[in-house]
Amino acid sequence: MTAAGGDWIEVAAAVIERPDGEFLLAQRPEGKVYAGWWEFPGGKVEAGEDGLTALARELREELAIELIEAYPWITRTHVYEHGRVRLHFFRVTRWFGEPVAQERQRFEWQRLPALTAAPVLPANGPILKALSLPLVMGVTQALRVGSAGFLQQLDAALVAGLRLVQLREHGMAEPELIALGRAVVERAHRYGAIVVVNGPSALAEAVGADGLHLQAAQLSETGRRPDVEWVGASCHTPAEIARACELDTDYVVIGPVAQTPTHPDRQGIGWDGFMTLSRGLPMPAYAIGGMTIGDLDPARSSGAHGIAMIRGAWNALQ
Repeated sequence: MTAAGGDWIEVAAAVIERPDGEFLLAQRPEGKVYAGWWEFPGGKVEAGEDGLTALARELREELAIELIEAYPWITRTHVYEHGRVRLHFFRVTRWFGEPVAQERQRFEWQRLPALTAAPVLPANGPILKALSLPLVMGVTQALRVGSAGFLQQLDAALVAGLRLVQLREHGMAEPELIALGRAVVERAHRYGAIVVVNGPSALAEAVGADGLHLQAAQLSETGRRPDVEWVGASCHTPAEIARACELDTDYVVIGPVAQTPTHPDRQGIGWDGFMTLSRGLPMPAYAIGGMTIGDLDPARSSGAHGIAMIRGAWNALQ
């Protein structure tokens, strides 16, 4: 490998996922740097290869499986004493064959939040947190349908599998908003779902939320990452995305991809625009704007972690 401070070593890495949520980790064999440590399978991108081609080759060589379907996901960098590595992660959802170790390495199927494989390579640690983010974010709409009606919609969505909620009710009176937020958090936590508040940190604390979602306008005003478990941000421009990266947010929401009733005067950026803004990001990106559950696959094919929905979230999953 190239010495630290030299050229970047480009690596394609696979998050191989079963339908039940388990994913594969491989242990580096004796004789390699960091022998005994666990990582996501993959390897170096050779000259003339793109990331997906390298991924397919590495999975064939390491695990004797043939890649069928993989989504581009996130890109992380890490500086080791032996080199500077840029890891292009793909989420592999379909393949042919059963994994069989071809290079003397052990591998194990793992599940979050508890891992039995340890230690994990430092460059792979942040991937595990990102991997725990659900594919669908529901953005609340209580002002439109009323708090009581919305809580009924939330209950149904949670039963159907929704596990990430953004509390966003700008213009709602504070006492009602706090009461609603506490009810949302209580219901969500009953199902192990995450709740982030689009609003001041005092509101997130008052309702017992898991984190904060920053509006685009807040990004330039926020001096450092808020001290909460989850931090996300809405982004519409390269400058806003760069600022979110500086703050080390856990995810970004990019859009609108399509024109929406909420912002009828704002032109959608389309999937090409989404790919341009999200390419190479170190954190998961959600696509928002006119999304329905049917957009999940094209969103992931365009590099999105998943989709964020307002109206669509409360009927698509029921």
